[in-house]
Amino acid sequence: MQILVSGSLAYDRIMSFPGSFADHILPEKIHILNVCFLVDGLDERFGGTAGNIGYSVALLGERPVILATAGKDFEGYESWLTGHDIPLNGIRIVDDEFTAGAYITTDNADNQITGFNPGAMKYACEYNFAHMDPRNVLAIVSPGNLDDMKNLPDVYREKKIPFIIDPGQNIPALSGDEMIAMLEGCKILVTNDYELEMIMKSTGKSRDELLDYCEYIITTLGEHGCVVVDKNGETKVPAAKAAEVKDPTGAGDAFRAGLIKGLVMGKSVVNSAYIGAISSVYCVEQLGTQEHSYTEDQFWARYKENFGEIK
Repeated sequence: MQILVSGSLAYDRIMSFPGSFADHILPEKIHILNVCFLVDGLDERFGGTAGNIGYSVALLGERPVILATAGKDFEGYESWLTGHDIPLNGIRIVDDEFTAGAYITTDNADNQITGFNPGAMKYACEYNFAHMDPRNVLAIVSPGNLDDMKNLPDVYREKKIPFIIDPGQNIPALSGDEMIAMLEGCKILVTNDYELEMIMKSTGKSRDELLDYCEYIITTLGEHGCVVVDKNGETKVPAAKAAEVKDPTGAGDAFRAGLIKGLVMGKSVVNSAYIGAISSVYCVEQLGTQEHSYTEDQFWARYKENFGEIK
């Protein structure tokens, strides 16, 4: 089955400041703030929602097509994706922009100052669906270019391609009406509990009312697993056991990758969420969103250790 993953591609550039921001910011001078933090170094990692989901889907033996935009500095990321057998034919290169980038400075109390340059993400992916057989496709719409987030669901509905909506950090940029339009006819809405509350507030719809627009709602709850809801009720899926939690960033994207793998295998949404839980736990055990790795045999052995035989 062909897997389409739309969203963002970004470089995460992380800097560590060995002191405390609070020691260098004068509250009475906040209106004329001018500070410089000498950092210990810079760590560049590959990120973005589409990149993160696509990476974990590829670890599970699939070849997802990433629908996103990248810029003139994409060469390093391109090599990374190619090295993991991820196709590049869905990625549009915008030659006069940089690839989206997050510039994150963290102090010794884990406070963060972040600047985000959307760069090439300002442009839609413009993917050509003309030669695609919609009978063998599964898609996910994750946070990225807003035009893609609003327009791709229309394409999937028209072509009868089942799709997952993952609005994430772009929820504040979407009106309630735009959110409802995105959800219409989708297979699954996936959010964390805070994001679901934001959607309910912006749309004026309760969780049960949102099920008039999508078949399932999956709400992730961090270390408490997730809840899968449809019109027949809800099912709680526990989190997998982590050897060590180093960084929760990207865990949601890894969960979505495992969920997709389960659906591609023909599993139910609930059973696919169990696969998502295993995919997620690998991510939290490493610093970064694409630093985890495993063989498929290791993955399924870990599934069995946590949940028994796959259902």
